[in-house]
Amino acid sequence: MFYAFDHEDAIMKDFVIGVQGSYSDWETVKNSHKDNAIILRGMGNRKIINKCWENKRDFYYIDTGYMGNLGKHKWLHRVVKNNVQHTTPKEVPEDRYATLHSRLPEVKFNGWKPEGKNILLVTPSEKPCKFYNITRNDWITSTTETLQKYTDRKIIVRDKGPRRSRVRANSLYSQLDKDEIYAVVTYQSIAAIESVIHGVPAFTTAPTAADTVTLKDLSKIENPLKPDTAQMRYWLNWIAYCQYSVNELRDGTAIKIIKDYNLQ
Repeated sequence: MFYAFDHEDAIMKDFVIGVQGSYSDWETVKNSHKDNAIILRGMGNRKIINKCWENKRDFYYIDTGYMGNLGKHKWLHRVVKNNVQHTTPKEVPEDRYATLHSRLPEVKFNGWKPEGKNILLVTPSEKPCKFYNITRNDWITSTTETLQKYTDRKIIVRDKGPRRSRVRANSLYSQLDKDEIYAVVTYQSIAAIESVIHGVPAFTTAPTAADTVTLKDLSKIENPLKPDTAQMRYWLNWIAYCQYSVNELRDGTAIKIIKDYNLQ
């Protein structure tokens, strides 16, 4: 059985319908059989997620999709079993990615761009900071100090502002071009995914869905990872299978894909 707690969350409601789940409360479910899975949305559920990990209870975490985020509204949502981002690429068909990039040309990988000049440091927002028990300022300081040991490139800081300030002319894609970005460095932001799709290498300092196409070792900043087109396509096909529209959450398509391909 699947249980959710937030009756007001429309996205969770769609997934509850799609998995034929029900509503309850954490105090009741935490003492129930471990076969009862939990549906959560957002990193504010850190304590419950940690308890699920501790007690080996399955949970399905819903958050912003990995690709297709340039519009005013979120229309694709990732659903991750037992984590907050997917970590294990799987071989899947190419149909979902092909459909997505035919609709949204900006998510099509067209190869690596010519080398830029500057490094873009994309800071973690408040929720991941609390989730991972870090602070924005400490992360900026330590990451900058590490980078400066290995490169003399200019470091530009980009904060995650309101959604309206991160789309269209203010999107990450626009800044990558405008500021001649050589590489993106982030904590675990979807910015790493957007960067490599745009043809700019990226580094992350926490687990992300981009781990197989980015590096974590900042000492390699002058030698970033640039997977070949086949590797990129394998990865892009996979993350396209890890995000779903509201209709797919609601009609059971999302949970069927997750189970059929054992996506985690």
